Parts: sequence; C-alpha cells; structure tokens
Amino acid sequence: MDIQASRVRELRAQRGWTQQHLADACAVSLRTVQRIEKDGNAAQETVAALCAVFNVEREQLLLVPRKQIELLQPAQFGRQWLAYVVVLMIGIAIGSGMMVLLTR
Repeated sequence: MDIQASRVRELRAQRGWTQQHLADACAVSLRTVQRIEKDGNAAQETVAALCAVFNVEREQLLLVPRKQIELLQPAQFGRQWLAYVVVLMIGIAIGSGMMVLLTR
C-alpha cells in the first residue's frame, strides 16, 4: 500500500522518536520503518499499526486519500456511460433503418 513517506517521517519527528522507537511501537522491524520512510510502501497491517501509534486516520497516511479516489470513480463511470449511450444510439439507428427497409 502506498503511503506518504514524508508524513510518516514528520509524525515520527514531531514525537522525537527514532526509527527504532517507531518500529518497536508498531511491532515491526527497523528495516520496515526505513523502507516505509524511504519508499512509502507498507503492508495493510503496518499501516494500521502506524495509524494506531500516531493516532491518525488511514486517509492521512495514504498517498491518494480514499475521498479523492471516490471522486475519480464517478468521472470514470461518466465516460463509460457516455460510450454505452453512443453505442445504444447507433444500435437504435441501425434497428430503425432495418425496420424501415423490412416494412417496405
């Protein structure tokens, strides 16, 4: 899961914790904390532990907050819906043309 590495470093620094202290608090290895703060990549369980330790919501750590993802989904659906409408209109036009030809 992609999270904001800089936000994790910031929250840790605000508390005056070392990476080892954060690792111990989250019950993960020092290497895990180093990787998170370098790459911003963490397992879901680790993100949950970070949220609990820092007392923050998951969205505050995620690289793309879920609220923004939810805003993007209707836009994608809108484009998909438009394609369906266009295909439906073409189908209606073809069907109407066929009906006219067959009833003559």
